[in-house]
Formats: sequence, C-alpha cells, structure tokens
Amino acid sequence: MCGIAAILSRDGPVDAVALRRATRALRHRGPDAERTWVSPSGRAGLGHTLLVINDPEGHQPIASEDGRLHIVVNGQFYDFARIRAELESRGHRFRTRSDSEIALHLYEDLGAGCLERLRGQFAFVIWDEETGRLFAARDRFGLKPLFYAEHAGALYLASEAKALFAAGVPRAWDEPGVYHWLLACPDERRSLFAGIRQVPPGHVLLARNGSLRLERYWDLPVPARRRRSPRASPAPAGPTPTFPSAVERTRELTEEAVRLRMVAGVPVGCLLSGGLDSSAVLGVAAGCQDGPVAAFTVGFERREFDESAGAREAAAAAGADHTVVTLSDADLADHFADAVRHAETLQYNTHGAARYLLSRGVREAGYRSVLAGEGADEAFFGYEFLRAAAGASRGGFGPGKLLRILSGLLRSPRRHHPALAAVSPWLARLALLLPAAPSLFTRLSGGIGLIRSVCSPDFLRGFDGYDPYRTYYRRCKKAAALSRREPSRRLLHLWLHSIFANYHMAADRLDMAHGVEVRLPFLDHHLFEYLNSLPLEVLTGHPREKHLLREAMRPHIPDPVYDRVKRPFMAPSAVGTDGPLHDFLQDTLRGEALRAVPFVDAAAVGGVLDGLPGLAEGDRPSMDSLLLMLASVAVLQGRLDA
Repeated sequence: MCGIAAILSRDGPVDAVALRRATRALRHRGPDAERTWVSPSGRAGLGHTLLVINDPEGHQPIASEDGRLHIVVNGQFYDFARIRAELESRGHRFRTRSDSEIALHLYEDLGAGCLERLRGQFAFVIWDEETGRLFAARDRFGLKPLFYAEHAGALYLASEAKALFAAGVPRAWDEPGVYHWLLACPDERRSLFAGIRQVPPGHVLLARNGSLRLERYWDLPVPARRRRSPRASPAPAGPTPTFPSAVERTRELTEEAVRLRMVAGVPVGCLLSGGLDSSAVLGVAAGCQDGPVAAFTVGFERREFDESAGAREAAAAAGADHTVVTLSDADLADHFADAVRHAETLQYNTHGAARYLLSRGVREAGYRSVLAGEGADEAFFGYEFLRAAAGASRGGFGPGKLLRILSGLLRSPRRHHPALAAVSPWLARLALLLPAAPSLFTRLSGGIGLIRSVCSPDFLRGFDGYDPYRTYYRRCKKAAALSRREPSRRLLHLWLHSIFANYHMAADRLDMAHGVEVRLPFLDHHLFEYLNSLPLEVLTGHPREKHLLREAMRPHIPDPVYDRVKRPFMAPSAVGTDGPLHDFLQDTLRGEALRAVPFVDAAAVGGVLDGLPGLAEGDRPSMDSLLLMLASVAVLQGRLDA
C-alpha cells in the first residue's frame, strides 16, 4: 500500500519538479520512502511513496529485466508467492521481494491480460519506453483510487487529487460532479474538481501519442438464467435447503480470502465493530496465526451510539488483543475537516471523522495493516433495500412482468414520490422499477428538497432539464447489460458503481492518511463472483438477513454474534445537540469559506441554521446530512483557495 504519481508529457520533457511535488503530497500514504524517476526519453515520469508491508527494500519504480518497462503500484496482490514461483520457472528475474513486481512480469507476458491473473486491491501505472505507451489500471471494485487530469500538454495521474494540485493542475469545482454528489448520485468517472477524473473500477487507461482512452476489463458477471425452483421453507439453522453446497463453498472461499490477506511481512490486525461481518473476519483470522490477533474498535462517549460492548464480546470469543478507541463529540468536531481534506469527498455524517481517528489509533498501536468486514452487505444482500427488491422479485413477478404491471404507475410517478419527482421524475420511476425499501426513497426525497433550498439559483438553472439519475441509469444499462439482470441485482450494480465506489471506498484515503492499509476479504472477486452466481433464494430466502453468511461462518463466531440482528453503524449526529459538533457547524457554515462557494446560497444556509431550534425530531437525520455536506464543501473550498 503506497502512493503513486505519473506524468506523461506530449510536448516536451516531463517537469521533474512537478513530479516531485506530486509525489511528496502523497507521503502520508507511504511514509517509509519516496522516489521519482524520469524516463531516458524524458517523455514519462513515475513517482512512488512506500509503505513497507512485505519488502523493506521494495522501492519503486521497478524495472523489467531489459529496462523497457517501469511500474509503480499502490495496493496489494494476494496469492503472489504462487504466481511469482510460476513466473520464475518461466525465466523471469525479480529485483524485489514485493508482491507488486508480479504485475510487471505478468504484463510482459500477457499485456492487458495480466489483469485476469491479479487478485487484490490495486492501482498501478506501467510505462513502456520502447512503444511510448502508458498503461494504468484500477481494481475491480475501486478499493484503490486513481485520479487523472490533462493539463498544459501533459497527462497527470495520482492516488489522490491533492497530488495533481501539487503538480500544477488548476484548482476549481466541477459543477456537474458537485451536482451529482449533492443528489446522492456520484459519478464513478468524475470527481468534485474541474478537469480531474477517475479511472472507474474495473477499467484500464491507455495513453499513447497524445490519445487517451478507457476500457473496461471486468464487471460483475450477469448470472446465468435458471428455472425457478420450488421454494423450500427455510430452516432456522443448517445449510440452505435448496442448495446445501452453498454454505460449504462460501465457508471455503471466505476462509481462503481471509487467509491470503493475513500474509504480510508485518503483523496484521482486524477492525472490529462487533457485528456479523467484522466478527466473522476476526474469527477466521484468529485461526490463521498462533498468537492473538489485534482487534481495533471505535467507541463513542455518547452511549446511544456506542457498540463497543458487542465488539468486546466478539474479541473475547476470538481471543483477540482488543483496543477500543473511544471518541468524544469534541474529537469528531476537531478532526472532521482533516477527514474531509484527506477523503476529498463530501461527508454525509461523522463516520469519516470516526474512521480517520480509528486508523490513527491503529497506527499508534504499531500496526499498519488490518482486515475489515466491508463488502459483506453487498456480497450477501444485507442491506434492507436490496432484500426488499429481491423479495418483490420473488413474489410471483419476473422482471418483465413486474415492469409491465408497473407501466401504469410509471406514467404518474409524482403521485407516489412527489419530492423525488420534483427534481427527477425518472428517479421516482426508478424507485418503482427497483422496488427498494420505501425509507430509502423517503430519506432521499427529503434530502433533495433541503439541498435545492440552499443551492444558488444560477447553479440550479444550469441543470434545468438535466436528470442525473436518468443519465446515470442509461449509461449503466448500456455498459452493464442491466436489462439482463434481476431487478435487485440491477440495484446492487447501481449501488456498487455510485455511492459504494465513490463514498464508501473513500475510506481508503482516511486510513492511508495515517499509513494504514485496510484489506477487505468480502470483496475478493472469487468469493463475490461465486455469490453473484447463486440464485437469489439462497442469499435472501431466509427471514434473517445474511443467513448464508451466518451459517458459513458459524464455526468462527460465538452464538451472540450469530443471533445478533443487524444494526447499521451510526456515528454521533451534529444536529439536535449543543456542544462541540453544534459549534463546529455554526462556525463553519457562517464563515468566509462557505460564502466563497459559487454554488451555495449562504443566506439560505444562515436561515436554515437559525431555524434549527424549532426543527422537528423526524427531520433531524436529513438536516444532519445536509449540514455536514455543506461543512465538507466549506472545508474543500478552503483547499481550493490555498
């Protein structure tokens, strides 16, 4: 896990000073070493900051045997020892002990086909001096970031946007990107910043002779169509009745995914919430080593948000060495801006500040690599809205019949979701096409109304007639064969390529702010593809969520965790309290930085703040998200003004 930067010049030699500035801006991602390299032709430059995990001498860029290719890698490749041995048997000579080097030699043999062999979380850039070709790739789920920009006759790439700014890319807001973000529909190709794009998950970027193109190399496969089997009454325990082998195969693949991620040259710990997902990871990890596994939990002084008691129970069952990082509202207020600056995204709640401080605690304890349970809700349909969509599909309606029956409703979506329809008739239709939990769209509709009330009229007029949801859905439908997927799996695909990739996976920047890499076994693509191939009844047929995972992990988790009802992770809210978080919002949202934001009506924000004492209890969650998003905007405005 490291930071990478690259510059490809079209008109002259690479600016070596700009390359060094970009690389230095990523030093937090790789505090152990920093190196830059400019090709003999002067056309390309690569930068790398090193976080030592496997090889203390694994400095990059790494050159191929003949010196033609050079690579910089951010991330981790699993099962690399086996692949390395295979490559050595074919005559390849390795310069380092780093897992990163296998990508270089696989590329020598297979070109872009190397990606089929790579298992992990990664972003990398390869420069071919002989052909003048730059090849960059990002992992399948977007666990590792890769931003790029074209400016002043050069192509710039880096792990974070701040490195592109340091290299000289101008700082400004990207209004379409902001509009998508504010309406909870972030585009995986854009960022919040003008001219700065993202290589989407599962894509490669190819640049040569002044041309640039993106190509998809992976997407979640479309499951094979099956004849519907008779529904069996799900048992409270034991393998799924209809597909008894699913439990065993899920256990095998999960154990393998965890075991591969426990391989490192430094101790590997676990992030632990006490819920099913992280407890399962900890339980499997505990069986992979002789001594106790270190486990780290975030706790809160506000008891209504604190779940550390359940985490202590799971840690004790696994024999873990457990640390609880307990945070006050003052801690969250003091570090909210730090979290936003590192994540480079809008924060909808205080989760980001909590994750930022938890990772700091991990590093202070002497750890730089941990496993976590993210991705299980996506893999096992744990979210309420995914389960609701799956349930609607099972209720006697195939996707085609469902759409036909709903066709009359589609002509009048405003009647069913009036607040949604006010900004996007198409989103209201989507709410019906993908019948999710009503609360999802209720929250979204309330938030949209609030967001529009504080945006400047000129900003909103610029998007008259533009429906981001329709645009986004149509693009996904064309690129990902959505019409061939079941409705609930369409919804999963949309989630993975919007909020998940852009918001949830931004946690990478929060962790790497302290030089901590987080490994996610449930996003191992071998495991995820297997689960995606199962009939939905196996994943969602039991009344209890993630029943397949519970059964598969039963040997590794205590009974209280097996029986525990899912509870979403909640961090303290800022609205409805007096104290540090309230003061932070008031100071930030009445300050100069927010008034400088071109798309915000500062007077309207002031009116919202004045009305907080009379706010109804039921309106507080939407208001909390709105004000924390605006606080994020103010923080990032200060960064753009720097």
